[in-house]
Amino acid sequence: MKISLYADADADSAKAKEIAGTGGFSQVLTMPVDTLFLHLTNEGLRLERDSLFVMGDFDAMKRRLKHGNLSGEMLVKAMRLKDVPEPSVIDATAGMGEDSLLLAAAGFHVDLYEYDPVIAALLSDALLRARTVPELSEAVDRMKFFQKDSVRAMHDMAEAPDAVFLDPMFPKRQKSGLVGKKFQLLQQLEKPCDNEEELLAAALMLRPRKVVIKRPLKGPFLAGHKPSYSLTGKAIRYDVIMP
Repeated sequence: MKISLYADADADSAKAKEIAGTGGFSQVLTMPVDTLFLHLTNEGLRLERDSLFVMGDFDAMKRRLKHGNLSGEMLVKAMRLKDVPEPSVIDATAGMGEDSLLLAAAGFHVDLYEYDPVIAALLSDALLRARTVPELSEAVDRMKFFQKDSVRAMHDMAEAPDAVFLDPMFPKRQKSGLVGKKFQLLQQLEKPCDNEEELLAAALMLRPRKVVIKRPLKGPFLAGHKPSYSLTGKAIRYDVIMP
């Protein structure tokens, strides 16, 4: 799918040119109609179609990042490693980066990998804006983003991280409502994970101390690999593999 970039008149023109060049997007002068496109506003970059849009917004996560709340996050519990105060983590399927931000706020050093150029552009913009927010900047400083194929990158790594986090896109859900429709915007870009075996094999090949996989509560194990144990919530399950 070809994605174009439209920038508002009061948006940063230099930033628009950089986004278009990095992602290979064609920059248009008229706002597209009835199609998916990137829209640069003075508030940031968003993926848009008609009246729906998705935008990276780490600012909305401030409450979850408070120390008392972080300790109760299932992901943080699943990723914890004994005797490693600041573990190194690879988020091999970074998406919009919210999970990586939670980990970074909890003291993890996270390398984020996202291959899709549109989602990568949204994530890069969100990280850039978050660096200027005092409540977020410390956590963002522990996040390093790469627009690369994580499977290939993991095969090329000379040193293993302490842990690997995998969050392959969930199968399509038949939901109504605005939240579901916004999620569908992203699904138009990325299909549910179709290389489960390669992704998991690359993570296990690194021999980290643990691999944590985010799954739907009743979803199957990734690539059929039974975890060492699981943490379950109301809608999400974290499968933990100890290689």
